Amino acid sequence: MPHEPAPCVCFIGMSDVKLWGMTPAERMLKLLAPHGIGNVVSEDDLKGSGPSVILIRADAVLDVPIVPLLIGDVGLVLLGEETATERPVAVHSPPEHAAEAAKILVDGNDRVPVYFRAKMKRPGELDASYWKALRKRENPYALTIGRDNARSVEWRSFMGTYKGATDVVTKHLWPWPAFHVTRWIAPTAITPNLVTALSAVCVVLAFWLFMEAHWALGLAAAWAMTFLDTVDGKLARVTLTSSKWGNVFDHGIDLVHPPFWYAAWAVGLGATEYALEAEYSLWILGAIIAGYILQRLMEGAAIAWLGLEIHIWRRIDTLFRQITARRNPNLVIMTVSAIIGRPDWGLIAVAAWTVLCLVLHGLQLLQAFVAKSRGGNLQSWMNQQAGTS
Repeated sequence: MPHEPAPCVCFIGMSDVKLWGMTPAERMLKLLAPHGIGNVVSEDDLKGSGPSVILIRADAVLDVPIVPLLIGDVGLVLLGEETATERPVAVHSPPEHAAEAAKILVDGNDRVPVYFRAKMKRPGELDASYWKALRKRENPYALTIGRDNARSVEWRSFMGTYKGATDVVTKHLWPWPAFHVTRWIAPTAITPNLVTALSAVCVVLAFWLFMEAHWALGLAAAWAMTFLDTVDGKLARVTLTSSKWGNVFDHGIDLVHPPFWYAAWAVGLGATEYALEAEYSLWILGAIIAGYILQRLMEGAAIAWLGLEIHIWRRIDTLFRQITARRNPNLVIMTVSAIIGRPDWGLIAVAAWTVLCLVLHGLQLLQAFVAKSRGGNLQSWMNQQAGTS
């Protein structure tokens, strides 16, 4: 069957303010492209604009989840959120009402035609608060950008790329420096994959330095890797340049490297006065690596058999994700041990914390299976709060 023609796009007004190296109109076209929409018409050509036309203020900045909802709802008038008057920033109009829609975006919502009155909605009223891909609940934004608020709009869009369930370092320490580095990189030719490649170099460097018992330098390389691991994902999302290969490259490195760091740390200890007995060292390293693998398998089992990431089931699970035995929390333990001059205690503490977290994850998974077996419809606490199924 033939495909229904895609809506056209019309930008109302002008804006040359850059957001992550793009004007709002350029960014909007990138957001629309995956939906097969790219035919831009002028205000003079609205009458012949096809089945429908999406009119957008040229200075409007829309959040990613809003776009498909705007595309799929002819008649929707999207209100901006940053002013008390909630001025309309976008309208999806049939061609016969397109001229009226353009007038709404120019004059505001004081005299909205009858056709559009029933579908005037704020971003928080679009049922797009639960983001499954980013494991979080957050109202999307619809803003207008100017030279006076460009920095705050960039910050809002940057923080909107963060996952809701992540570790304490990524959530609370990295945002401010990562924002400034991402803002500096975005207009350049540096790609997210190039940042990921640099983080891979830091992975190898940290591994070698740990083996040589250069704890401070090794930790510096390790923390640089974790910082770049934050920057590459944020750069991809804010510049709308995410790719399947980049996702595999980034997550593949994240998944594989931690056990090698712990093994290298154990080897490095062997050449120092803090060397552990061989059998003891093997037990410690075995507990860390086995615990790491089993926790990953548990997470996969939850997704495969329960249809839910275990870290976002209940609020307590999301809070626990901030400190669970994963790379960054473990690096905090190892850093503290290096600072106090007992790197052996760091490895022992990581092993103990890994085993404890493994037990706690096992209890989480068991509770989830019990709830499922009793006929419960498992869903994230974020989604429950959103009131969706």
